[in-house]
Amino acid sequence: MAKSEAKTVGIVDTEEALTAKIAEVRAAQAIFATYTQEQVDKIFKAAAIAANKARIPLAKMAVEETGMGIVEDKVIKNNYAAEHIYNKYKNVQTCGVFEENKAYGTMRIYEPIGLIAAVIPTTNPTSTAIFKTLICLKTRNGIIISPHPRAKKSTIAAAKIVYDAAVAAGAPKGIIGWIDVPSLELTNMIMRESDTILATGGPGMVKAAYSSGTPALGVGAGNASAIIDSSADIVNAVNSIIHSKTFDNGMICATEQTVIADKTVYNDVKKEFIKRGCYFLNDEEADKIRKTMLINGALNAKIVGQRPVTIAKMAGFEVPEDTKVLIGEATSTAPEEAFGHEKLTTILGMYKSKNFDDALDIAEALLVNNGGLGHTSVLWVDNINEREKLNKFAARMKTCRLIVNTPSSLGGIGDLYNFDFAPSLTLGCGSWGGNSVSENVGVKHLLNIKTVVERRENMLWFRAPEKVYFKKGCLPVALDELKTVMGKKKAFIVTDQFLYKNGYTKAITDKLDEMGILHETFFDVAPDPTLACALEGVAQLRAFEPDTIIAIGGGSAMDAGKIMWVLYEHPDADFFDMAMRYIDIRKRVYTFPKMGEKAYFIAIPTSSGTGSEVTPFAVITDEKTGTKYPLADYQLMPNMAIVDTDMMMSAPRGLTSASGIDALTHALEAYASVMATDYTDGLALRAMKLIFKYLPGAYDNGQTDVKAREEMATASTMAGMAFANAFLGVCHSMAHKLGAYHHLPHGIANALLITMVMRYNADPTPRKMGTFSQYQYPHTLERYCECAHSLGIVGKNDEDTLNKFIDAIEALKERVGIKKTIADYGVDEKYFLDTLDNMVEDAFDDQCTGANPRYPLMSELKEMYLKAYYGK
Repeated sequence: MAKSEAKTVGIVDTEEALTAKIAEVRAAQAIFATYTQEQVDKIFKAAAIAANKARIPLAKMAVEETGMGIVEDKVIKNNYAAEHIYNKYKNVQTCGVFEENKAYGTMRIYEPIGLIAAVIPTTNPTSTAIFKTLICLKTRNGIIISPHPRAKKSTIAAAKIVYDAAVAAGAPKGIIGWIDVPSLELTNMIMRESDTILATGGPGMVKAAYSSGTPALGVGAGNASAIIDSSADIVNAVNSIIHSKTFDNGMICATEQTVIADKTVYNDVKKEFIKRGCYFLNDEEADKIRKTMLINGALNAKIVGQRPVTIAKMAGFEVPEDTKVLIGEATSTAPEEAFGHEKLTTILGMYKSKNFDDALDIAEALLVNNGGLGHTSVLWVDNINEREKLNKFAARMKTCRLIVNTPSSLGGIGDLYNFDFAPSLTLGCGSWGGNSVSENVGVKHLLNIKTVVERRENMLWFRAPEKVYFKKGCLPVALDELKTVMGKKKAFIVTDQFLYKNGYTKAITDKLDEMGILHETFFDVAPDPTLACALEGVAQLRAFEPDTIIAIGGGSAMDAGKIMWVLYEHPDADFFDMAMRYIDIRKRVYTFPKMGEKAYFIAIPTSSGTGSEVTPFAVITDEKTGTKYPLADYQLMPNMAIVDTDMMMSAPRGLTSASGIDALTHALEAYASVMATDYTDGLALRAMKLIFKYLPGAYDNGQTDVKAREEMATASTMAGMAFANAFLGVCHSMAHKLGAYHHLPHGIANALLITMVMRYNADPTPRKMGTFSQYQYPHTLERYCECAHSLGIVGKNDEDTLNKFIDAIEALKERVGIKKTIADYGVDEKYFLDTLDNMVEDAFDDQCTGANPRYPLMSELKEMYLKAYYGK
């Protein structure tokens, strides 16, 4: 075991000597920081044993030096500081790795803070010194003690006993130090120069600790009121309070300072106090005590820790020699009432409450007016039958220790009357008391925690509908399951007027009739479905009460159907919360309600583009504001998708063109996404290949070219599966807003932007890259080249390949009738420019932006919008 052999510093009585002592302790601590848990625990045990053995001589020394307290009680304090602190922390790990999760790649390590400055009070000099030195040894910290001038001899003696035992057990020499001749200047200096302060003392000292510029664990003043409820065990309550108040003549900060007794038991409480040797002051004596307790509004230090007989003599009257506590009856909770203050001696104030609520009012007023916020409150109550009162007490009192049916002084320091309450001689008071800690201070407060975090590609996923049926003519075969497999009774069809009037729903209703399944149809879905439309459909849904919903059409009908499904199953669902933006779909603030409890959802596309039949997305418009709300959650995934080419054969050329390029954009953005995986890549690449090969044929001869229609349907669904899991990018973000502001069809909007976005994303040195654990560095150029290669497009290098790929996409767009610019579609220039900034901001905040491989600046989005409008 390594040890420091440096010569120890002598008497610390000047700033120069303290500077040398600080260097000595820091050097020792640097060695101590390398010790193992086994070495530390050996030292901790040896020091605790040594302190415990010295409990009696240290108690005698403390009383002799300070003139305060009771030797026998200080023996208990010293014993407690050694024994209970050791017992609490003997098996607690404080060194090295304490938590490791290999799956997540995280490791947490305990490290010492360094040098601790310990301010020790005159009220508990030896026990506090033992406590603070022991928890520093357990945590491999060095410590320098600043004793109270009136208790320096006993404080240093306690510290030296712990120090000698620690060094004998293997601790580095110099690990514990102290100021031999304490002064305000040296105390302030050690507080400034340490790494953390453990400050126990009066309000002035604690304030100085927090003002030093060094992190501090300071404690506030106590002023505990003990409420005695009408349901309390009076004998137990009174005798426990006397036991607590007389312990070391009332110098523990958690001890009771006032008693608040319910009027129905007030006389009984008073009689029990008198019976057990307490003395109730008459009016004249009470006034004398008031004048003796407070001098110019501050506690008279001469009464602290004194016997009642001594205090009475100071005040100018006499009480019996064996008096245990002086009790002054009070009515005012104002600062002028001395009996309402912290007294740290054998004096109690006593108040009469009208009822329990009044008792809480008095207790709260005493805390607010006379100090003690955050420290301790006490309740005596029937805690079995009066839980409501206990709970009300706990909710009302702004204190960190709520002591129930327990002597407060010994109950507040912990581990004596409840083993689940940490033992400590430094009691935090939280923000109410102006403290940084609200607990009983222990070893955890003297440890730094390092967290090692390895990069992990956290668990990914692939989600798809439970069933996806495809092939020309598959619709009636797939629907047959509703009767033969699922036993469904009622189906609700959602579609638009065009499809309804042109007979697209007939094949479905005929099959439902054949199976004896009742059905109704809602056919008022608009091209941009609105919330009002969805609510109208939901009203019809609720009246009909179906067990199946069938959405037939393009993206609008399926979006409307999904929204109706949600509102049908969960009428109280908050629509605007459902539309809340998220970074990671697994960690979103809003939890989507579980779907499918009332109705099974089937999606049947009539165009080849949106992929909505296999995605967890829906877009709905608030018709009052014009705002589009994109919803995204896997609860919105249809249960069944039926992709039947027969439903798409008569799609017009314009729809075929726009939806085809939309599907291509889905595949391109899914492949470039920061969330792309091998599972989505194959789908995206195959979809691109099918679109390049079959979109022209579907565009030219859609009503007769069954092969082209079928392959485009397959491409659309595969691209949908890809982006349902990899998500999209800024092309869709911008297209959503271009459609919202200027009513361009979604596929056209994508077509106008996609190649420009590709050039933007392909920059190998973007201003900012996307954030996702599996996305390591900008490589979108290479990803686009992989797409090009799958199509047989190869250039001289990656840049040339990208150019050729973009040329091929532009040629395909021209081949299927896509115009060149936004302006070509008749969007008014002035209105476009007037709405541009709003459109840019909305696009930036679109849900799709987060998965883009290049994280956009709004100025960059604006530049792309302008290029797309003017074509240059």
